[in-house]
Amino acid sequence: MLRFTKYFSGALAVALGAGLAGCVEPYAPDVISAPNRYLVVDGYINLQGVSTIRLSRTKNLNEPVPPPAETRATGYIQDDAGARYPLYEVGGGTYASAFLTLSPARQYQLHLHTAAGRDYDSDPVAAKPAPPIDNLTWDRDYAGVHVYVSAHDATNATRYYRWTYAETWEFRSAYPSAYVYNRTTGVMEPRTENINLCWVSANSTAIPLSKTTALSQDVVANFPVISLPENSVKLSIGYSVLVQQYAQTPEEYAYWEKLKKNTEEIGTLFDPLPTQLTGNVHCLQDAAEPVLGYVGAGAVTERRLFIDNHSLPSSIRFQTGYETCAPPDKVLLSDVRSYFTNPTSLPLYALYDPGSGAVIGYAGGSAGCTDCRLRGTNVKPSFWP
Repeated sequence: MLRFTKYFSGALAVALGAGLAGCVEPYAPDVISAPNRYLVVDGYINLQGVSTIRLSRTKNLNEPVPPPAETRATGYIQDDAGARYPLYEVGGGTYASAFLTLSPARQYQLHLHTAAGRDYDSDPVAAKPAPPIDNLTWDRDYAGVHVYVSAHDATNATRYYRWTYAETWEFRSAYPSAYVYNRTTGVMEPRTENINLCWVSANSTAIPLSKTTALSQDVVANFPVISLPENSVKLSIGYSVLVQQYAQTPEEYAYWEKLKKNTEEIGTLFDPLPTQLTGNVHCLQDAAEPVLGYVGAGAVTERRLFIDNHSLPSSIRFQTGYETCAPPDKVLLSDVRSYFTNPTSLPLYALYDPGSGAVIGYAGGSAGCTDCRLRGTNVKPSFWP
């Protein structure tokens, strides 16, 4: 009887599973293809420096193209005394002010006028200068390499913290190129520019947040802002990160916390459901029009950290990003013109006859595996050691 019960239960489960699988139909809610193009305002009013505002439009989830930039807009920053500070378009939907020194005692808001004739204002916000970053450290454990930030506010006035960061790392292409093929003269010439060693930079997409409202002192100690696999290509030679620290109002923190949950904490049964974002930017012609973004104001503090690959165990096999590159080709002199006329094929080094020592050809590789400039820049950053 027990054996039959087990068999029946298993058969029923299989039958139900097959039946449910047969009843599953793709569900595409209207919101995926809705033709909405809401304004997205990404920026911050910097009391000590340049304020940068990026404007774009939302896109449908099923569209593979990047969000469209909002160009040809005008705008300015205004304080509660009526002083205005204009913004200038610098390209790609990005607008910047001049270098400003603004009073932390005032309130500030952003005014925008789009090319379509729509006007948008952010709510006036009190300026919250961020305290200095006390320390920026890193360590390594079984999960990888982690960067930590520590800060405090002796006046207990900050309480709500947010960080952004800009990463820069050094890398090498799969193969160095010692020659340049002159396609006009058909002559192989020594390469004078190093295209094997480059640097690449990327801005943060994560949203690190922390609050100290439950603590007696306004102290953030060793908060993890970045985690990397220990074999990351970013750590293969040299890695640098510039961390920026922001102080926030409770309302601003609530907005970023909701955005963080909507973008980083969804995908499983136990994650929170996405919620409607309500920022502090509004359309003057239509108060019901959704606008995404929260414009805060304050003075940003920052600190830079370097990690050299010699600080990590020599046993680590770092990723290179060139794992799929094929071995170099052997190109005999008779084939040099036909092979290197293609601009995607680059000469690497000369091949010599072992007996006479004469050049018999050149090794060749694809530009994608040889020219690091296709992934970054070979101009050394000014801050690089």
